[in-house]
Amino acid sequence: MPEFALIDRLRRRVAARDDVVLGIGDDAALLQPPPGEQLAVTTDTLNVGTHFPAETPPAELGWKTLAVNLSDLAAMGAQPRWCTLSLSLPQDDAAWLDVFADGFFALADAHGIALVGGDTTRGPLSLSVTAIGSVPAGAALRRDGARVGDEIWVTGTPGEAAAALSLWQAGKLDVTRACADPARETLRQRLLRPTPRVDAGLRLRGLAHACVDVSDGLLADLGHVCARSGVGAELRLDALPIPSALRGFVPAQVRPWQFAGGDDYELCFTAAPADRDSVAQALAFAGTEGAVIGRVVAGDRVIVVDPAGQPWQPPRTGYQHFA
Repeated sequence: MPEFALIDRLRRRVAARDDVVLGIGDDAALLQPPPGEQLAVTTDTLNVGTHFPAETPPAELGWKTLAVNLSDLAAMGAQPRWCTLSLSLPQDDAAWLDVFADGFFALADAHGIALVGGDTTRGPLSLSVTAIGSVPAGAALRRDGARVGDEIWVTGTPGEAAAALSLWQAGKLDVTRACADPARETLRQRLLRPTPRVDAGLRLRGLAHACVDVSDGLLADLGHVCARSGVGAELRLDALPIPSALRGFVPAQVRPWQFAGGDDYELCFTAAPADRDSVAQALAFAGTEGAVIGRVVAGDRVIVVDPAGQPWQPPRTGYQHFA
């Protein structure tokens, strides 16, 4: 199938919108931002064998390709608006593309984000999205606003995606089909179809002092907040709940997955202790679980202490390319 036929297959899935003056089909898109708002722009690339197993079903891959970008917008408190999609495909497979698009547009439609352009090329399977959101001027959540004394929160259930990846690497999880065991299926879904916390990010405007999405590991990503804010962090090992899907594993496995596993796409943020009830209410309205797992302290280190008050250190703090 020629390149432009592939593009046309995607263009037919896109509805007209007033904020898209000119979309797919020209050299660039023309977009109309909401008045008085700033644009938040983020890009993520997923490569086969690095970010997802080669056998990942295309619908799940379509969903995740967009989800990782929506998670970045969520961490900024930005409303998703538009995105572009670049595909490197080893061959022209219309059936694969249609199923990929099913997953991609299911998530795009749920969050009102419009596909407005992109590129296709032949090569190893690689997918890249640039997502654009908007936020009222001065209201964006950032990494550089954490304050000493803040409580540290995390949404959702960190560790489940890392557990699924570990099981897959050990040959104990087939990512291509649903698992009969509900707990294993929860883990599989968390790896393949992460839930970007967009509504939570929007509701945390004015409450969170600093925020980051957890993609490379909780400790690693919280470390970015601390570095940008010029502070340290002290986390309590027992404050991070163990979700039911992980209770069949021993804590020595679970805790490294939760604190350093990555691929969670949850939000880690800081907020004043006086705002704890307001934060909890905001997360409840967003349909998102959340837990206070520590506090911001003076210094430049991120440490975890066990129930006895002793330092705890996982084998690694998070994922790093080129490490």
